[in-house]
Amino acid sequence: MTIKESDFRKIDLNLLIAFAVLFREQSVSLAADKLHLGQPAVSGSLARLREMFDDPLFIRSGHRMQPTARATELHSELMPLLEQLQSALFQQAEFNPAHAKATVTIGMSDWMEMWLMPQLVPVLREQAPGVRLNVVASDPFTDAQRLEGGELDMVISVANQSARWMERELLTKMEFVALWHPAQLQPEAPMSVQTYAAQPHVQLSYREAISSHIDMLLARQGLKREISYTTPHFSALPGLLSMMPMLATVPQGLCENWQQVWGLHSSPVPLEMAPFEVALLWHQRHNSDAALMWVRGFIKRLVG
Repeated sequence: MTIKESDFRKIDLNLLIAFAVLFREQSVSLAADKLHLGQPAVSGSLARLREMFDDPLFIRSGHRMQPTARATELHSELMPLLEQLQSALFQQAEFNPAHAKATVTIGMSDWMEMWLMPQLVPVLREQAPGVRLNVVASDPFTDAQRLEGGELDMVISVANQSARWMERELLTKMEFVALWHPAQLQPEAPMSVQTYAAQPHVQLSYREAISSHIDMLLARQGLKREISYTTPHFSALPGLLSMMPMLATVPQGLCENWQQVWGLHSSPVPLEMAPFEVALLWHQRHNSDAALMWVRGFIKRLVG
């Protein structure tokens, strides 16, 4: 139904509240007390109500004001609407994860999905079986634009992005780790920087970059590594390492699982690299979205 604005020009919500209290109390003085108003103000509201509905609405009978048939009819129709309006305005709906139905679209890179989702999804299915996560590939260069445009509900990212409308919550800090397969390489662990630089490397590259922060740190020490293979996909690394004599430098979150499943060995990266931050990003307009805020807290608790 389309609202006709012109129909409401004479309507004041306070008048309807006054009508409801007058109907309940059947007394101007008692209604004034409940509304925390003076009797003249309530009498003035009653006069406006009578004019608006073209009906006396309440007829004095002894010490009480009895409602007319029109007032009784209005009360039966208005009270459910006023109660619904009160609930909508002042009572935030409680989120019950066990019974909720919702889909949350989260952007993240493939390594974050490999690290986080095997832990998160089984617990999510237990606690909130009706909440579905829709994970899509994200790009730190376009995440903010997609959040602002509504393509993504949230992003889990290593990018330190900032905007006036953006909320950012730190999930964890993480180191980088060097991985290799012992059937292909046998470096001493923990590796020296010279040993690290001497090995052939597979490089993870966003947007086809051919060098990285690692290469800059090595160059400061007069060292250079050999890049044997470049890929944008972390998922390709375990298979490559098991078949080729190469090192891969990856986030620490992938280390434990890949060592167990693929039999890889690891060493700290022998460079002065500060831990990087993994953060959850979302638009401020979602702060009142009960489902999204529950998922945010759920991820925070799980990672923390």
